[in-house]
Amino acid sequence: MHRLLQALIECGYARQESDRGQYACTLKLWELGLPISERVSVKAVASPYMQALARDTGETVHLSVLDGADVVYVDKIDSPQPVRAYTRIGGRAPAYAVATGKALLAWLPAAEFDALDLRIRAHTARTVADIGALRGSLPRIRADGYAINRGEWRESVCGAACPIFEGQSGAVAAIGISGPAERLPPRVLRSHAALLRQAAEAISRALGYRGS
Repeated sequence: MHRLLQALIECGYARQESDRGQYACTLKLWELGLPISERVSVKAVASPYMQALARDTGETVHLSVLDGADVVYVDKIDSPQPVRAYTRIGGRAPAYAVATGKALLAWLPAAEFDALDLRIRAHTARTVADIGALRGSLPRIRADGYAINRGEWRESVCGAACPIFEGQSGAVAAIGISGPAERLPPRVLRSHAALLRQAAEAISRALGYRGS
C-alpha cells in the first residue's frame, strides 16, 4: 500500500498531509474524472431531445463524443422500423467516416485536429480516405451546420449529425440520425437537418452555451 501511495504522489494524484502517514487526494484526480462527468451531464440533458428527434424522424438517434480519432456512442434510441442501423452504446467508429464524427472534427481547433492520429483508410467506396480532402470538407460542414455520412463507414448506412456545445467550450458531443441508405438519401437527410439543428441548439442552450 505504501508503494502504491508513493506512486500516486509521484504522479500528482495524492499528497502526504502529515508525517503520521495521512494522505489525501489532489485536484488532479478531480480533473481526471471531470470529462466523464461532463459526458454524463450531456447524456442526461440530451435524452428528451433525442426522444423527440426519434419520434419526428423515425430513425435511430445517436449521441456521440470524440475520443482520439474515434467517436464513442454514449447513448442511442433505436428506430422503430424493422430495418435500421445497428450500433451499440460504448461502440466506436472512425470519426472521419461517420456523421457525428465529422461534425465534431469540423469544430475542432486546428491544432487539435493536426494532433489527431487519423489513420485514414477506405471502409467503403464512398469513404473520404485522404486527409487533405477531409480537411477541405470541414469548412462546408461548419457553413451548413451539419455533417452527412453517405455510406462511408457502412455502405448501406447513411446519416446526418450536428455538434453540441457546452458553456464556453467547443463541441463536446454530437447528435445524429442514421438508417438504411435507401430510406435516407441526401435529399431526406437535408430535410432532417433542420430538426437536427434545433435539437443540437436546444441541448447546447440547456448546457449553458450562449454562442451562435
